[in-house]
Amino acid sequence: MASTDNTYAKPFIVDKNLGANLDPDQTDLTRTNADGKPVVELTQEQKYIFDSKGWVLIPGVLTENEVKEIREFGYQLRDDPDSIPEHERSPLGGPMQKLADHPLVVGFMNEFVAYPALASQDCYGFRMESCSLMHRTIGDTPFGPHNGNGLWRFPGDSHFYHCVPGRAHSGLTRVVWEFNPVKEGQGGTLFVTASHKAVYTAPPSIQDPDSPLWDTYSCPAGSLMFFTEAITHSSSAWTNTENDRLAIFSCYNTVDTKWHDWDPHPTLLESMPPKRRTLFRPVHAANNLIAPETV
Repeated sequence: MASTDNTYAKPFIVDKNLGANLDPDQTDLTRTNADGKPVVELTQEQKYIFDSKGWVLIPGVLTENEVKEIREFGYQLRDDPDSIPEHERSPLGGPMQKLADHPLVVGFMNEFVAYPALASQDCYGFRMESCSLMHRTIGDTPFGPHNGNGLWRFPGDSHFYHCVPGRAHSGLTRVVWEFNPVKEGQGGTLFVTASHKAVYTAPPSIQDPDSPLWDTYSCPAGSLMFFTEAITHSSSAWTNTENDRLAIFSCYNTVDTKWHDWDPHPTLLESMPPKRRTLFRPVHAANNLIAPETV
């Protein structure tokens, strides 16, 4: 008879010095975000789905009012940017800024990206390294498969995925907020599920967007998706005639690695709450734990 015991053995994670074990229960991962909201931890099912598939969708995270406010700002940013102060003309501006360290985003990063030794209650153990607004209408977005095979990427490449029984670490990790409904097969992001752990070269059929290798999703407005950049993925042509696509695509990374040539506007950064500013601290490991008085 199968065991019904739902306890999980702690993984043995090698710490920095002398092969000592890093005990996750003794770490000080951030428990509230910059707005003082409690971090939302992933469920065991969500962790399992992300580890096994390389991506996980959480539908309907934002309220209808939150979606409305953010959507209006997104279209203003697209259609009338001059009406917005220069430093706010980005998907980190206005009501969108609070999404950078949304409680669910912090919970995910604490589990799969954060370095515990460089985290505290005043400082995140991970970095945010890019943020862009995506707007797609009928026919937009060419098909272009890329990435995959993350178990064998060099760490400096950022597109890696490391795991031991009971624990996994995703290097460069993508966060997607959808502000309009997405219909399955009509323009959402495509994934070759589990290809972040693949050890074989992809077959020629991967170049066919209609190949059964590809998976995608549907979701209501206000949904949140995470995927590791170690997975093979692609954009696809938007064919949904009922609404366009409006989404934020952000990347997060470890505190000692940077892939994108991007930084937020310095005036916008200066206006952020101190804890949120730690998302954009310098890229190095030694002594990169930001104290409150230095933020």
